[in-house]
Amino acid sequence: MELNSNLSPKAKIDFELVCRARDKKDEKAYAELMGKYKDSIYFMMLKMVKNGDDADDLTLEAFGKAFNRLHQYTPNYAFSTWLFRIATNNCIDFIRKKKMVTMSIDKTIDDGEGGGMSFEIKSGNLNPEERYVRKQKIRIMREIVDQLKPRYRELVVLRYFRELSYDEIAAETELPLGTVKAQLFRAREHLYKLMQNKKGKI
Repeated sequence: MELNSNLSPKAKIDFELVCRARDKKDEKAYAELMGKYKDSIYFMMLKMVKNGDDADDLTLEAFGKAFNRLHQYTPNYAFSTWLFRIATNNCIDFIRKKKMVTMSIDKTIDDGEGGGMSFEIKSGNLNPEERYVRKQKIRIMREIVDQLKPRYRELVVLRYFRELSYDEIAAETELPLGTVKAQLFRAREHLYKLMQNKKGKI
């Protein structure tokens, strides 16, 4: 692969790291690339989603997707430009999915973190009809959660019913923190798909 002479010295160093990571599966090269851009990606994600846990997840996803696609990278432009584009596109997809989920349910049960999984309904001064509608929405949401695989269902309950932090969930389930985050991300993906099938009912 021919190196673009217009690349900055920093971008040329990145390209060498990419080649080592891609061609030699060099773990140090992966770690160095991640170390250089992790904070920048995180703060960009945080600015877009305004939630620390989601920004953390999205940062890891961005690197995961970039490292899985290293064979697609061409040095026509800097690696950092390519990485930031992947991170931005992934984040936009996340926001779009989250909006689609929260638009399809009552705003009062949107927790602002994973697409409306909080189930905390404030009754306030609701009339009987409004109370009935909300009760139906919660019933349908619970039915959706019940369709998840047991390991995902447990994590969703801990995160969105009991409102535990990622660290608290890791301690309670005795799972590594990275595993908790990865499985919760997959659980949210499954919930999103299930909720799409129920669209119009909630």
